[in-house]
Amino acid sequence: MEEYEKEAGCVPILHPEEIKPQSHYNHGYSENVSRKNHVDDYSTWDIVKATQYGIFERCRELVEAGFDVRQPDKENVTLLHWAAINNRIDLVKYYISKGAIVDQLGGDLNSTPLHWATRQGHLSMVVQLMKYGADPSLIDGEGCSCVHLAAQFGHTSIVAYLIAKGQDVDMMDQNGMTPLMWAAYRTHSVDPTRLLLTFNVSVNLGDKYHKNTALHWAVLAGNTTVISLLLDANANVDAQNIKVNGHTLFSCPYLVQFPFLHSLPVSSLLIFLPSSAHLLCLQEFRQKVMLGTPFVVIWLVGFIADLDIDSWLIKGIMYAGVWVAIHESTIFLNLPVHLPFATVHVPFLINTLALFYNFGKSWKSDPGIIKASEEQKKKTIVELAETGSLDLSIFCSTCLIRKPIRSKHCAVCNRCIAKFDHHCPWVGNCVGSGNHRYFMGYLFFLLCMICWMMYGCISYWRIHCATSYAKDGFWLYLTQIASCSPWMFWMFLNSVFHFMWVAVLIMCQLYQIAALGITTNERMNLVQMLAPFQPFVSLPLYLHSHGCIRNLIDFFEIRCCGLIRPVTVDWTTQYTIEYDQTSGSGPDFAPR
Repeated sequence: MEEYEKEAGCVPILHPEEIKPQSHYNHGYSENVSRKNHVDDYSTWDIVKATQYGIFERCRELVEAGFDVRQPDKENVTLLHWAAINNRIDLVKYYISKGAIVDQLGGDLNSTPLHWATRQGHLSMVVQLMKYGADPSLIDGEGCSCVHLAAQFGHTSIVAYLIAKGQDVDMMDQNGMTPLMWAAYRTHSVDPTRLLLTFNVSVNLGDKYHKNTALHWAVLAGNTTVISLLLDANANVDAQNIKVNGHTLFSCPYLVQFPFLHSLPVSSLLIFLPSSAHLLCLQEFRQKVMLGTPFVVIWLVGFIADLDIDSWLIKGIMYAGVWVAIHESTIFLNLPVHLPFATVHVPFLINTLALFYNFGKSWKSDPGIIKASEEQKKKTIVELAETGSLDLSIFCSTCLIRKPIRSKHCAVCNRCIAKFDHHCPWVGNCVGSGNHRYFMGYLFFLLCMICWMMYGCISYWRIHCATSYAKDGFWLYLTQIASCSPWMFWMFLNSVFHFMWVAVLIMCQLYQIAALGITTNERMNLVQMLAPFQPFVSLPLYLHSHGCIRNLIDFFEIRCCGLIRPVTVDWTTQYTIEYDQTSGSGPDFAPR
């Protein structure tokens, strides 16, 4: 395993004294700084140093004086290599026009300029070199092509661009390592792995020497975030590799939950390893427990309170037993329950049907998923990369799409949602442009249903319980109704609790929709959202607000038999905002 324990693919050695100021390799900034600091003496520099600092005039002067741009320096590195690693695009164009070989090998690792640019993560340089015919499939001295280097250094944008330009997502390097294996072993960020999984990479391939899958490499590196992604992608937890040092290595998803196992010998991990069938059963069992526990707990609390037992000490012990049983096994999910004695009349029936309708639409409707075909995804990647716009702030490395404005990638659903508001665990779906108004309907009718429950409890006490509120006061009245039916009292307390949070939630949502014209996600990130528009002094605080009445009409798409015309926007295709400063009107939306 020694060859994998070394720091594979380290950056080529630069001149420390000269290159340290250029640690960020920012083309425009570092060129201006170097010109300011060395305006009097850069004319004495040799061409290598001038290339590293991007002094175009000095480089051109030396080339015109007869310097051969193909000639390597004493470290066997060409000028094109130095320009590539420092992201000097103008110099790359100039040197190639003067005969520089775009795929010339050089340096200790016998790499091409494209390898060097890839290691440093210079996407714009990678694009430029490939336009001049650079071959990304060439291997360096360690047997890695550019896509392997981009994966192991975590340069997600470059990985996306290379694959979109035709590189095989399952390409193996000289050691049989795929980009996914390198990402699992070297990169603890989720982005490269998510991107490769979206490209339908082969999850269970093994490398050439040890037959380690990507899951093996993630476990060996203790890369818990990638382990979770690979397990979600159906990585085979039973895959075996070739024996190393007398032991058979297995991929072990339990390492995610027990980090201390990393320090144990490989052989001692075997007792913790479940089969894939057992793991699947465990996940299904957890889901069922999470779903059923709230109903069981609510029933048990009322059932124990209503038992014909005089000793509250015994009841307290029973409550403690319930608490111990559920502690750290699940979370307490307070769900609204329907009283069995509720009178079924027309308003109640209408409210019930409306509640279930809006819940079903919130649960099953498309919340605004942004979709694209495989061809469209690759076309978008190439287009954004070649225009210098392949930035993770506007490009989703998981869905491989350009994100429209107001959209967000939901980590729970693992998809991009247009006009994203939030992910709601109560409806098991995201709330976005496609189902937000149904979610508001669900909250409204849920609030009405809770009111029905409280009304039913009060009616029950009035009919079945002997109380003397007017005579004995409020506190004695509480003890009377609690003693009359502890279960009903428990249901009433639950109803009051749920009424409070549902009422607060629906008021917050209505305030954001009507008064602000923004989503929950935008409100939480308001400062970041307005940052690009700070130069526009006349810009209103909320870009998408058109007044309270108009906001409500557009949101709920109120037509009133054609008397009102709401403005409908397809938020899955809106990529830019054009704001009219002169008229002071709201923003205009332009499709891609």
